[in-house]
Order: sequence, then C-alpha cells, then structure tokens
Amino acid sequence: MANINDNYTKLQAGYLFPEIGRRVSEFATLNPNADVIRLGIGDVTLPLAPAIVEAVQKATIELGSPEGFRGYGPEQGYDFLLNAISENDYKNRNIKIEPEEIFVSDGSKQDSGNIQEIFDANCKICVTDPVYPVYVDTNVMAGRSGPSDSLGRYENITYLSATEENNFSPLPPNERADLAYLCSPNNPTGAVMDHAALEAWVKWAISNEAVLIFDAAYDAFITDPSLPRSIFEIEGARECAIEMRSFSKRSGFTGLRCAYTAIPKEVFGSRLDGSKVALGDLWSRRHSTKFNSVPYIIQRAAEATFSKTGQKQTRDQVKYYMENARILREGLSNAGFGIFGGVHAPYIWMQTPEGLSSWDFFDRLLNQTHVVGTPGAGFGSSGEGYLRLSAFNSRDNVNEAVSRIENNF
Repeated sequence: MANINDNYTKLQAGYLFPEIGRRVSEFATLNPNADVIRLGIGDVTLPLAPAIVEAVQKATIELGSPEGFRGYGPEQGYDFLLNAISENDYKNRNIKIEPEEIFVSDGSKQDSGNIQEIFDANCKICVTDPVYPVYVDTNVMAGRSGPSDSLGRYENITYLSATEENNFSPLPPNERADLAYLCSPNNPTGAVMDHAALEAWVKWAISNEAVLIFDAAYDAFITDPSLPRSIFEIEGARECAIEMRSFSKRSGFTGLRCAYTAIPKEVFGSRLDGSKVALGDLWSRRHSTKFNSVPYIIQRAAEATFSKTGQKQTRDQVKYYMENARILREGLSNAGFGIFGGVHAPYIWMQTPEGLSSWDFFDRLLNQTHVVGTPGAGFGSSGEGYLRLSAFNSRDNVNEAVSRIENNF
C-alpha cells in the first residue's frame, strides 16, 4: 500500500466552503420551500460584460478557421495580454512592472496555493488571522507546520491577530519569517492597508530578507484613489514582493478563470550555499512544467476588460456590488450590529450578536432568515465572533436579506 503525504492529516476536518455547502444542502432538503439567499461564498452573480462576451465569440470564430487556429499557448501568457496588464494595471499608475515579469494563470487561488512550491520546506511563514484559508492549508500540506492547537493554529506558523483594535491590519511581527502573506483589500475583513501600513511591511521584509506574497484580488473595489492598489506603489517593494491579481471579481471571471502573478526581476531567494536565485526564474520553471497556459479565448476575454468599453462595463459592475455592500453595511449597522468592511471591498465583517459563536450564528441566520453567510471562525481563531457577508448578489436579494435580518434579530 502506498504511503500518503501525512501532512494532509494535520488539516482541519474540512475546507470551509464545502462545509457551508453541506449545511445549506441539508437545510434545503429539510425545507424545500425556503427561499435561501446566499451571501456566503464570494462568487459573482452579474452576467459577463458585453465586451467580454464579444471577445469570447470573436476568438472562438477565429479558432474555427485554418488561419486563426491556435493550439498550446505560451505558458507565461500571450503578449497581447501581458502588454495590456503591464500598461493598464501598472504603467498607467506609474508602477514599473514589465510584461516579462507577469505570469498569466487560471486563478489567484491556484497561484497563492502553488507559489509556496518554489520555497524551501523549512521556510517560516507568517499570516494575519483571520486569513484566506488557502495560504495556511497549502503550507500545511507542504510540511511547513506542526499540528494545530485548540484554537486551530498550527505550530511553526506565525499568526498576527487582525482585530478591531488594529483596524484589522496588524503590524509586522517582531520576529523573523521567510514568507508573509498579505491581502488588501482583505478577505474576509474588508480592511484595506494604507501607504504607511504597506511601507512598514516592506521595510520589515527588506530588513529580514523575507518575501511578501501580496494578494490584490480585490484591488478594483478600492473607492479611495489615494489608497494603494498595488504593493509595488511602495518604494522597495520590487526587492521583496510578489503580487497576485485576478479577473474573477473585478471582471466576473469566476467561471472563465484568469489571473496573473507579477514577480519583479529584483526579487531573489537563496540556495543552501547562500547564492541568490531570481524567484521569477523559479516560478517560470514551475509554471512551464506544470501548466499549459490559459486558453486563447479566455486571454482575449481578459484583454477586452482593458478596452475603453470593457473598463466602463466592468467598473459599472463593481459599482453595483459596492452599492450592495453599502446597503448591507448601513442597513445592518442601523439594526444594531457591529459592522466593518464594505467600503473598499465587497465583504461585510459582521459581529455576531448575544455572544453567539460564528457557526451558531451561521446556523441561526440560516434557519431563521434563510440567509447564508460565512462563519468568521472558518478564517482563523481571530475570526471567531464574526460572520462574513458577500455583496455578490442581486439588489433585490440584498435588500430582502437586510429586511429579514432586521426583523429576526
């Protein structure tokens, strides 16, 4: 019998979102007439923007001709998309990221989970708590942790509590770590880091020879233009940071799948003998070995989001979701709940009432209002006592959800 990777047995009983799905399915089976409003998993609900649909159709027709047919694409991404990303996401904001420093993929979830493969198994990692579970779980799978304690925190991982007292944006640790995962705007709390906060992290990373893995999947939801959308807006970040961005939430690509990772040429790791290796080269090697590129059709669709029409259409969709967030934030706040987030992110971080645990509140919300949220405890021990609500839904459903919660609590 083949031996397993025993690190998998260290993981918590189940991944957060399948457990939510199991409970909701069980409820729906017992209550077939219940009108369930799902504000749990952060999946977009608006249809694809017309510019994206047009690009998909055009590219599909193109592949149906001898002249336009393409097979395997370049692993890093087609030049037309790499150039569009470099120009629109970076150079237009006076940020230096060249096309050859960008790697197109089929999702930031995959990238944030796979990036750890290019680092040594003994690297010490640091995360904020609550945290997107993929950051932690994939490092546990790789053997970078010991077992978890009674709070669900793993040995050998540094956790920084994100609380109301620190505006859900903790400062860097006093100890050294090799890798630190940051997400801004944050999933799940909705907090966004300002320049001063990111400057502190970059300074810490440089002084500790650490690498920042910066997840900017929700950058399009930042409503204040003075706030940074990229870690590379911070001086020195090109020496220490890797950035991941996604088309999923800002352009509705959760079903199409397209994202990218940017690794500047100045970011290095070290071998055991102390010699330096460019992390972009390692990621390129991993990428080309294990990945056959995002389909041409999807990359053309991603390119279309940068057209003048595509930008307007996708911005309008982001504004729609942020109006939903405003309705949730203001309505639930007026109902007496402690509410955070929802200003620069499509997530509401909601305090549970009456001392209820996150999962108890999840169950009560589901049973009494037929509204689904995401228990904060599923994101880490510091998420206990909170519930995440997503603004990704129809306006009618969001208004109805607020009304139901107001009338039942």
